[in-house]
Amino acid sequence: MFWCFQIIRTVALIVLLGLVGFREVKCSRTGKVLESVSSFSYEAINCRKHSASLTDFGGVGDGKTSNTIAFRKAIEYLKQFESDGGSQLIVPPGKWLSGSFNLTSSNFTLFLHKDAIILASQDEGDYPVIPQLPSYGGGRNLSDSRYAPFIFGTNLTDVVITGNNGTIDGQGAPWWDKFSKKELNYGRPFLIEIMYSDQVQISNLTLLNSPNWFVHPVYSSNVLVLSLTILAPVTVSNTDGIDPDSCTNVRIEDCYVVSGDDCIAVKSGWDEYGINFRMPTRHLIIRRMTCISPKSAVIALGSEMSGGIEDVRAEDIVAINSESAVSIKTAPGRGGYVKDIFARRFEMNTMKYVFRMTGAYRSHPDQGFDPKALPVVTRISNSDMVAKNVTMTADLAGIDGDSFTDICFSNVTIELSPKPKEVQWNCTDVVGLTSVVSPPACSLLPDEGKNPCPFPSDKLPIDDIQFQTCSY
Repeated sequence: MFWCFQIIRTVALIVLLGLVGFREVKCSRTGKVLESVSSFSYEAINCRKHSASLTDFGGVGDGKTSNTIAFRKAIEYLKQFESDGGSQLIVPPGKWLSGSFNLTSSNFTLFLHKDAIILASQDEGDYPVIPQLPSYGGGRNLSDSRYAPFIFGTNLTDVVITGNNGTIDGQGAPWWDKFSKKELNYGRPFLIEIMYSDQVQISNLTLLNSPNWFVHPVYSSNVLVLSLTILAPVTVSNTDGIDPDSCTNVRIEDCYVVSGDDCIAVKSGWDEYGINFRMPTRHLIIRRMTCISPKSAVIALGSEMSGGIEDVRAEDIVAINSESAVSIKTAPGRGGYVKDIFARRFEMNTMKYVFRMTGAYRSHPDQGFDPKALPVVTRISNSDMVAKNVTMTADLAGIDGDSFTDICFSNVTIELSPKPKEVQWNCTDVVGLTSVVSPPACSLLPDEGKNPCPFPSDKLPIDDIQFQTCSY
């Protein structure tokens, strides 16, 4: 059923793109016609009164010339229209090499033409060194600093990064190599990071080869991540697809992710830093997603979850050749909570596990964590799921003296691989129930008959956002 839905959606998208016409667009800065760009339209939370092309600021799309200064000049110029209907920077067809740049303007759109490719510089000198995230301490590099994301923005309202499926290529291979050899002094850059912002839209793009996480909204609210294709080698770790982090009201829909790490990783800070920062991720919707991640989860909750994660709703998900579906990762020292997590209508093929929870994910930013800071994991529901070619149905391990509670599985059918694990349900320190589950669950999750797991029926505010059709 879900495969049919994916095919129909793809065909509809192709037809829609074929109907989009193209005509001339004038730049509000110079009045020049943007060469190679005819008219285009797209949906956004808001449209803009003013627009300009990267070429108006000296941009050269040959794939070799640096456009770092062109991007920075363009954004600085367009900032003057922040309170006059907003502005849009158009990236026309071509290959646009650039170092890191900062979206400093609110009411701003970065629009990529369908034949535009932004190439991230591989030179460390093109990435400013900025402070580490306050909810993470020293991070994985145990440093107070990190390299700035390739595209980033802070304290913005109404910022859109979109296109007619234009491409942003992080060119991450040198970063991956240096990280594996421990040759970096600072944390690798994320591809896109928006901080302390409200009304954020990232949509209709192809994102490739990020040095680190791809899309990282952090300390933000009212975030839309829509119709992204995210591709990284499945052998490269830390190439998470989408990481909503200490955010409220987030909607992720219609994304296709191939990753060497979690396709979606829900986070809220690490150990004592996340506990003290106290900013949870909550009211998160994930819909119509396809994931391939042989080493990691389709949706991971944690391991950095010390500020808390609550009210996550995931539905209509396709997983192929992935380690697990919904995975909870935590440990003593994390504190915080993971609660009110609802997942339904998953279709999976070739999985190491279907369900995974661990209270022994023991990586820490430093030795300052409190081992007595125990996480609360409760009210986790998984329903209406089908999986084929599965090695192990469930590996569920809570914490001694801190059991994971109110765990529910209903209407779940698992077909095993030719060489499955002998024990299909490994359960320790968990409390809950099951209903119509095959193969049968462990004794800690008794069968309660036909008693479906809950899924919320109320509507979240992020679903009420109305899009405008913007034409240029």
